[in-house]
Amino acid sequence: MTLSLVTGATGYVGGRLVPQLLDAGHDVRVLVRDETKARAHAWSERVDVAQGDATEPEDVRRALDGVDVLYYLLHSIGSGDDFAETERRIAQSFADEAAAAGVSRIVYLGGMDPEDEQLSEHLASRKKVGEVLLASGVPTTVLQAGIVIGSGSASFEMLRYLTERLPVMVTPKWVHTRIQPIAIRDVLRYLVGSADMPADVNRAFDIGGPDILTYFEMMQRYAAVAGLPKRRVLPVPILSPGLSSHWVGIITPVPASIARPLVESLKNTVVASEKDIEQYVPDPPEGLIGFDRAVELALTKIQNLDVPTRWSSAATAGAPSEPLPSDPDWAGGSLYKDERTREVDASPQSLWTIIEGIGGRNGWYSWALAWWVRGILDRLVGGPGLRRGRRNDKDLVVGDALDFWRVEATDDHSFLRLRAEMRVPGLAWLELQVGSTEGGSTTFHHRALFHPRGLLGHAYWWAILPFHGIIFGSMQRNIAKAAEQLDAARTA
Repeated sequence: MTLSLVTGATGYVGGRLVPQLLDAGHDVRVLVRDETKARAHAWSERVDVAQGDATEPEDVRRALDGVDVLYYLLHSIGSGDDFAETERRIAQSFADEAAAAGVSRIVYLGGMDPEDEQLSEHLASRKKVGEVLLASGVPTTVLQAGIVIGSGSASFEMLRYLTERLPVMVTPKWVHTRIQPIAIRDVLRYLVGSADMPADVNRAFDIGGPDILTYFEMMQRYAAVAGLPKRRVLPVPILSPGLSSHWVGIITPVPASIARPLVESLKNTVVASEKDIEQYVPDPPEGLIGFDRAVELALTKIQNLDVPTRWSSAATAGAPSEPLPSDPDWAGGSLYKDERTREVDASPQSLWTIIEGIGGRNGWYSWALAWWVRGILDRLVGGPGLRRGRRNDKDLVVGDALDFWRVEATDDHSFLRLRAEMRVPGLAWLELQVGSTEGGSTTFHHRALFHPRGLLGHAYWWAILPFHGIIFGSMQRNIAKAAEQLDAARTA
């Protein structure tokens, strides 16, 4: 039995690869920094979860013990200006430890490497990581893909929102760059099949779908599949990648910190120069999935609320682990609290249903204009704003992005903790809890917490505190009212 270690298992590709490997007969181990995020996945009971930090050699060494195949799916995109050096350093650590552990094969998903073109920093970093792994002494398969089309991928959501929200677009010249997109299902098939390559195979392979399109053509074909009118695109040469990324960051759920490397990569031609992968992982009888069909499959997943993983759920390799509001470090009154409790004339189940459905299209049950303005301001300073929405309108798991929050903890259909990812001078959390009194009535406990950074952080808390009664007070009242209405409808 093959034991495969999947890194980045709570990310977009890794979270979908794990069940594919299990179905193919692999034993699977996942290396995750936060075990609770892995336990939120349906496949968690079928895998060995190794909790550790990818930047710590000892944790990597322990995770690789007895492993046959290492799936290297880590990235540091969006982590700062030195993300390329961070990626190289982490890759070198894994290469060294994999060789020492006697790993039989490394499989890595990177980006295409067009010849005779100056690569974007993102693609150059992907190339460097591949070179480090190929030089490890462990037989390595480097799969080089262009844009991945699938529900929840960053590239797909960027394409989707640009097309849906802008019937007329003023765009930079990269809309005419040639691209060979590939469906996520074909990417996963190549990843699984690569585990069985002969030991003498140590090289990179280009992987792409059957269509070669420009970004302009991709937008038009997306519009056709989605039933939208034909889009008008007006290319102009003055929009730099930096300006384009901020524009993309405002229009789409993808923040500028991630949009910029993606946009810069669109200046490069990403078309497969060979198709040697077929010698080892043959195409299925029905052929590769075309662009239109890949879009159709992705939209069906979105409409059916069946998006298993999303770009925003991924942790960034090399990013520091963040404290919890329950940590003992908050001594000395440095953790501000705003707490409210209310009795609700509804069952705990109805109240939890409303709580778990907050955000995204369902909104925040309070002053909608204030939330909208706060989201816009956050986008303007480089934060995620409210455009990330939700992975699923009804269900939340640890690690899910929820507008400008992230689900940090959820327990027994009674407790939800959200960590703020908006730009604020400190760390902020929002906790929502369903409880009961001795008399059996349902209680709704609501707590906002803030750890300020510096004098600005303290000033920020006291400046917004008067608005808590308006925002959080009405939020609690309206959630309670919605739960009571839902309870009445259920018992009618």
